Amino acid sequence: MNAIVTGATKGIGRAVVKHLAANNYNVVLCARNEKELDALIDELRKTYPKLSFYGMKADMEHMSEVKEFADFSIKCLGSADVLVNNAGLYIPSELLQEEESSLERQMKVNVYAPHYLSKFIAENMKLKSSGHIINICSIASINPVISAGSYSISKAALLSLTKVLRETLMPFGIKVTAILPGATLTDSWSGTTLPSERFVSSDDVAASIINCLQMSAGANIDELIIRPLKGEI
Repeated sequence: MNAIVTGATKGIGRAVVKHLAANNYNVVLCARNEKELDALIDELRKTYPKLSFYGMKADMEHMSEVKEFADFSIKCLGSADVLVNNAGLYIPSELLQEEESSLERQMKVNVYAPHYLSKFIAENMKLKSSGHIINICSIASINPVISAGSYSISKAALLSLTKVLRETLMPFGIKVTAILPGATLTDSWSGTTLPSERFVSSDDVAASIINCLQMSAGANIDELIIRPLKGEI
């Protein structure tokens, strides 16, 4: 089985890659930091010598690199069974106070990149009438966060994209799922004094993705919301 994961060296992306590898997936991954990318691939190859792992330094904010990564992925794998659009950009700011470029930058990473990759990889999946596209949305997709206005807008757009993909790809046997995590303990919460149990863990999100992939052929998880037990922070 072959999988593609964006934003793969930290937080949710890293956990997803490790869970996929543990479930016998070959993985192509990308990240902006080449050193971290190479270190993760070395670790994966040592832990799972019978599987194949490929990495490419790519910034999902730049469409030329998105397209290059798409081509690279299919060249490495030949075919794709799973695409996890995980890479995201979070710029916290209230809508009226944000930088002029805030919405544009977050839309590029959080919507335009998944839009292109999903369409490109779906064409490959259609060849064998199967596959699964998973978009990492956010609880902000349905409950706007005022302190992250344009981020909320971009994640709502990603959820809408996921719904359109779901209906469009249904006749071709391709599954599409939106994962909506609440506050997740990743590097974005570095320095917090809150206890870990106030957060969803990255492994929780990754495990939920594996569960989605293990559903019977006739079942599709359209949307999955994972929130901290005691509510949002």
